[in-house]
Amino acid sequence: MDTKYIPVIGLEIHVELKTESGMFCQCKINQFEAHPNSHVCPVCLGLPGALPVANKKAIEWTIKIGQALHCTINRHTKFDRKHYSYPDLPKGYQISQYDKPIAISGHLDFEKKSFRIHRVHLEEDTGKLIHRGNDTFIDFNRSGTPLVEIVTEPDFESSEDVKMFLEELHTIIRYLDVSDADMEKGTMRMEPNISVKRVTCNADRFDGKLPNYKVEVKNINSFNFVKRAIDFEVKRHIDLLEQGKTPVQETRGWNSEKNVTYSQRIKEEAHDYRYFPEPDIPPFTFSEEYLENIAKSVPELPMQRVKRYEKMGIKHSDAYILTRSKELCYYFETVLAEAKKESKELAIEQKIASIIINKRISSTISSKEFVMKFLELTKPVETDITLLNSIVTSTLDANSKVVTEYKSGKQTVIMFLVGQVMKQMKGKADASIVRKALERKMIE
Repeated sequence: MDTKYIPVIGLEIHVELKTESGMFCQCKINQFEAHPNSHVCPVCLGLPGALPVANKKAIEWTIKIGQALHCTINRHTKFDRKHYSYPDLPKGYQISQYDKPIAISGHLDFEKKSFRIHRVHLEEDTGKLIHRGNDTFIDFNRSGTPLVEIVTEPDFESSEDVKMFLEELHTIIRYLDVSDADMEKGTMRMEPNISVKRVTCNADRFDGKLPNYKVEVKNINSFNFVKRAIDFEVKRHIDLLEQGKTPVQETRGWNSEKNVTYSQRIKEEAHDYRYFPEPDIPPFTFSEEYLENIAKSVPELPMQRVKRYEKMGIKHSDAYILTRSKELCYYFETVLAEAKKESKELAIEQKIASIIINKRISSTISSKEFVMKFLELTKPVETDITLLNSIVTSTLDANSKVVTEYKSGKQTVIMFLVGQVMKQMKGKADASIVRKALERKMIE
């Protein structure tokens, strides 16, 4: 068998939580509107003697994310110091989590595929660097924002699966209402870890062994950019492996204008960060009752809704589109409940779903207005049979060639005739009645 290559891809996803205050301080989270460095304090600036206090809401929301991703929530967890020195990290270390994260061993299932979640942990975000010419400015307003990191197992073999996974995760985060997950603002950022495995047979493919290197592409804020970065890296790695070289284990950036990645630095290992337990924050122990109360706040999630809608008679593609927005599916269900009070039809779910998706009626109006328009739109058309018979006769006379084709067995042409009649009836006819009148007339 010819040598083949399989991409081996894992993901790190960073999500800023939309809490009102910081992860370890009382600074208001307002990085996008406030004047630079106007929402800072001794804690988030890392000044000597400043003591951090963990944000309870951020911890609860991280647990909520873990539960939505079917993770095991650690009853005992703690924070750690992760040491590295960057200009946008004022303390010289980051308060994060290492060996006892909040959530572990989960999975995200969709479209008959399942991808494993390695861990979900909570940390603080860094400041923001602003480059202008040869100068670099630092805005610390973002420093200390609660930041959830979701780490997957290296389960992805294609950029298409990565993109679908990220889109589903993005939808889930918004359903949970814990983050705006606005990628243009950087409140959701993706970092794929990419390597390529050489295989010669199925045994190699499924042996569980990982390549002896990986490349991380940092801070991408677009699903399409992630896909393009992965495709670029996979090709680059295969070209190097074909030359007998091993790609360098490093961190790279993504240039969206040139559609290329570029080297930033040699990738660190865990021991490079010199983790140790955060001495100023005691460990946490969660009771079962506490975790159960948080679990009760997890809403019905997108793929659960898709399955429920399909049982209601809605086709899969429409159910999927409806559930991409929590607001849209809530609107659909409100309209449906109103319509069932007014309509005598037994199965109207698919009709309403289709009308909303195709925007035949605006979803910006109230549910009551929508139902009124829906009832008018779906009201049975009264057909003037005398006028219909006259138009059917004239239409058949004017299209004798089409009639001949129909009689010779090409029955699909009848739809052309139906269209011609409906046009002359100016839509004031039931299409099924028109078709029956044509069929009856053509066999006379």
